[in-house]
Amino acid sequence: MYGWLVVNHFLRPEKFDLLYSWLESAAEKRGHRLVRLTNAQAMFTITNGKFQPNLSLEYEPNPDYVIFWDKDVGLARMLESRGLRLFNKAESIAVCDDKSLTHICLANKGIRMPKTIIAPMTFSNIGYNDYSFLETITNEIDFPIVVKECHGSFGQQVYLAKDKEQLIGIVRNIDHKPMLFQELISSSWGKDIRINVVGGKPVASMLRYSDSDFRSNISNGGRMQDYKPTEAQLDLAIKACEALSLDFAGVDILFGENDQPILCEVNSGPQFKSTYDCTGVNVADFIIDHISREMRR
Repeated sequence: MYGWLVVNHFLRPEKFDLLYSWLESAAEKRGHRLVRLTNAQAMFTITNGKFQPNLSLEYEPNPDYVIFWDKDVGLARMLESRGLRLFNKAESIAVCDDKSLTHICLANKGIRMPKTIIAPMTFSNIGYNDYSFLETITNEIDFPIVVKECHGSFGQQVYLAKDKEQLIGIVRNIDHKPMLFQELISSSWGKDIRINVVGGKPVASMLRYSDSDFRSNISNGGRMQDYKPTEAQLDLAIKACEALSLDFAGVDILFGENDQPILCEVNSGPQFKSTYDCTGVNVADFIIDHISREMRR
């Protein structure tokens, strides 16, 4: 089989290159030819109402499948419009990339999540010139309140407001960008679980924890250890991936009271180097095996 691995042209940390090379190696071991393209190389032109690939590039334009390891949803949708099979699908990536859409799509699906209120939309040239809507937030959610930008990774766009003054300050700094407000799950302060799910099955899990921050992200200084999830935690991770039609994902789960699992986030393109360092499991092998099975159907 011949596939594309589409990655972001402008995001080039070493750990991402390592992840991409693991996917390429896993594909090669299984007899696939996986060609890496950036979203800049894979641009399309719309001519007379039809998509045409950038013909100046030297690659075969009709792969059997595409591993879409980017958040360029517009490009993903163009590729799907040409009949290509994407892992993950464009809509699944879009929903996971926007935390507000994730919570909306998972509501009423039997998946417990923190109490969440999505901020009203404003415009880039206006911002929030009236903060009275925050009264609704503080009436529904007790301090401290978690504030999240709807688009963000590695915990870097997640904040904690201890009082009304801090809340206004955080909202003012975020400005017009989409955000949401959540209750703090105090029983999960500084710790959560990352469960990697591929093809509807959990393949690797780890506990992430921090002694100095309410966030547990490894990139923020958190630590990790191998972890055996409970059946309830595994069930929650699998249900979330099924509801979002994900081929693979990293599901982050909080510890509720009595360790009751609470969904935090779902990542459609999880950085699994930390998972490998912690567990010795290379998620790339499971992803390529899943793609092989799906393409043979």
